[in-house]
Amino acid sequence: MLLKIHSQGIENSQVQEICDCLERGGLIIYPTDTVYAIACKLGNMKASERLAALKGKKFEKSDFSIVCNSISQASDFTKPITNNIFKLLKDNTPGAFTFVFQASTSIPRILQTKKKTIGIRIPDNDIALKIVECLDYPLITTSLPTKDLEVECYTNPEYFYDLYCERVEIIINDGTGQEETSTVIDLTGGEIDILREGLGVLQH
Repeated sequence: MLLKIHSQGIENSQVQEICDCLERGGLIIYPTDTVYAIACKLGNMKASERLAALKGKKFEKSDFSIVCNSISQASDFTKPITNNIFKLLKDNTPGAFTFVFQASTSIPRILQTKKKTIGIRIPDNDIALKIVECLDYPLITTSLPTKDLEVECYTNPEYFYDLYCERVEIIINDGTGQEETSTVIDLTGGEIDILREGLGVLQH
């Protein structure tokens, strides 16, 4: 289903429809502050395996992040952070970043790897944040594939509807998305280590 969003913003009834779909184990394609992304509710194994399959990978070999709507929610899934890291997050979220942390034991087992790390996204996108707020639980997410594809295939919902309409339950059309992915920052060692330059410009 292609769900079009009005220029004045997403309606509460639409947010609820999306969350009901996620609760049933559905997949959605949704806008972020970077490229469009695919997501399901964190903790649903069957939906997570479908998510990995869309990237052509097995779940255990896939790099996923979780989308939270606040630093407070994110902190439930990370080991305790220092005051300096908290200030860094406060200055840069919501924003176009993926922050990699040491994972806490609250992370569902399906996400626990030998490295015991987790990528956290708090995107600067009203739709994404409202979905997580309504769901009252994070999403597990990955950006749409971009390799070897024309830009329209991962920025224009009208294009990727043809690619994914039979593999996801809801595609949210909020207009043309960004071409760049998030900036990935490793904070597992307590220092700032930029793993990938992306759309986000770090303030620190």
